[in-house]
Amino acid sequence: MMNLSTLLQKIKENPVMYIDKPSITYLHSFLIGYLSTRTEMGLDREGSGIEGFQEWIQEREKTNVSQSWAGILIFPCGSERNAFYSFFELFERFLNDDSSKKDENERSLNYSENDLKISVRPLYELLASIKKRPGMYLGNNSITKLDMLLRGYSLAQREVGLPLTYQEREFEGFQSWVEEKYGINSGQSWSKIILFYSVDEHEALQKFFELFEEFLNKNQSLEIDENYG
Repeated sequence: MMNLSTLLQKIKENPVMYIDKPSITYLHSFLIGYLSTRTEMGLDREGSGIEGFQEWIQEREKTNVSQSWAGILIFPCGSERNAFYSFFELFERFLNDDSSKKDENERSLNYSENDLKISVRPLYELLASIKKRPGMYLGNNSITKLDMLLRGYSLAQREVGLPLTYQEREFEGFQSWVEEKYGINSGQSWSKIILFYSVDEHEALQKFFELFEEFLNKNQSLEIDENYG
């Protein structure tokens, strides 16, 4: 099981593998999904190691604006890419300023199955919550942020070997369903395909939930046909 420092190093070395490109906003959303899911599973009982970083950044930049650390870093760095690489340097300084946080990040915690909760929040329940209050989970209405959050959610579960639930297996088919619906086989993620056919991130997020409902209804109809056909 990776500790946070190891994961961050892997993302820094190969951002495309985890979040498509070096972007501070993508990284922030990915970590929200990853760390919140670990917490739900009963991991990180002593903290994820990133607590206090928000306040540290605010103090360093001498700002009290109600933005995430990712949003704060973009302004002095000038771009998503520059802020992404700056984050790792700043986060290391943060850890060095607080040796206890550095210990948490470098500690590899191993838990038995009995230490873990039986389950985390079901995927579709999570999506329903995000649909109801996108600002709470994503900061703003953005299909890309949703995609990154879900990638973090999935990685946290894969790390501890939790088997895929029925909902997660079903959602894996959403990618090919979107490709078929739009007649595209480009290797692009479902979020990029939907965004391409939308005016902006906000519209794309709304369209995602419409398409997701259509996807579920179609699967339900197919199941009914198979059972009574």
